Amino acid sequence: MTEYSPLQSEIKKLIKSSGPMPVWRYMELCLTHPKHGYYVSRDPLGREGDFTTAPEVSQMFGELLGLWAASVWKAIGSPSLLRLIELGPGRGTMMADALRALRVLPPLYQSLSIHLVEINPVLREKQNATLSGVRNIAWHDSIDDIPDGPAVILANEYFDVLPVHQVVKGATGWHERTVEIDGNGRLEFGSAPEPIPRFEILLPPLVRAAPVGAVFEWRPDAEIMKIASRVRDQDGAALIIDYGHLRSDAGDTFQAIARHSFTDPLKNPGLADVTAHVDFQALVRAAEDLGARVHGPVTQGEFLRRLGIETRALTLMAKTTHEISEDISGALKRLIGGGRGGMGQMFKVLAISEPNLTALAGFNDDGEHSGQDSGQDTGTDIP
Repeated sequence: MTEYSPLQSEIKKLIKSSGPMPVWRYMELCLTHPKHGYYVSRDPLGREGDFTTAPEVSQMFGELLGLWAASVWKAIGSPSLLRLIELGPGRGTMMADALRALRVLPPLYQSLSIHLVEINPVLREKQNATLSGVRNIAWHDSIDDIPDGPAVILANEYFDVLPVHQVVKGATGWHERTVEIDGNGRLEFGSAPEPIPRFEILLPPLVRAAPVGAVFEWRPDAEIMKIASRVRDQDGAALIIDYGHLRSDAGDTFQAIARHSFTDPLKNPGLADVTAHVDFQALVRAAEDLGARVHGPVTQGEFLRRLGIETRALTLMAKTTHEISEDISGALKRLIGGGRGGMGQMFKVLAISEPNLTALAGFNDDGEHSGQDSGQDTGTDIP
């Protein structure tokens, strides 16, 4: 990337005036700076953008999430009002696909109130266009702004862009990792001179045993606590889909993606998507501490198989040309497969619900229907 980054000049000024910048603050500025932040001023999705998400790969992804929402609605007693909430809804593709699946359940479809949490005005416009025929739809800057009521919350690739704190293990303790300016005027990673007092006692045993030089990263629990407390108190469930690891461990996953390739996260801030892997064990711990029920996590491949994605793919392939069938087959492989380019193993799925929801489609909870039965539980079939 050779584009000029106006944000880089601002970051350097801040470092020169206030000293080294914590990684979390650098990431926050890269993504949400009011003028130059990556997520404030552009559409990053698709072939012309920097990355592709699962809803852009195939309509099957959003359709199955719509049927999952229907199964939650039935499980909580089919309320006359259901708030269907999406955090970071991209171009509105996933919501459009989910709603198409839900139209075959008129009682549920009539009960829906759609809420999109989005800070990017460019993407808000695209969402508005994609969902132009949808009634009862509203946009919000935060989940805090959404009215009370039973809800299904969908968060696909939402947590990976929340700012991550990093610390580096030294000989005498853990030091905050920082962004500094080197002797040639370039940004580089560094660490605070003094260790964080008593930081080690907060760490999982696996991380405590890490060698000197190891990096540990974590996110504050504020966002997961908002989600967990909402479904705990007001009925419903949340579905979190993201790439990450199942247990808390040391490791540096801070990365940048531009034009569908990895790039240096310290180059051209504001012009690349900066992310870090999601620690699912930390999400589970925070939700359970609040008294919400946790389901999973499971891999995305396993979750989609249990919802019947392979049957859905065959149904679509039977109705179209050979060329489009090949595309559907390729999309299926990408969504549920492993290996290079596959999302099925790297991405994990976690559900959080009010305590009385003991079984949710797609998870091996006690009494859950497995495999394609989870799709049949909704009593629906999509065209």
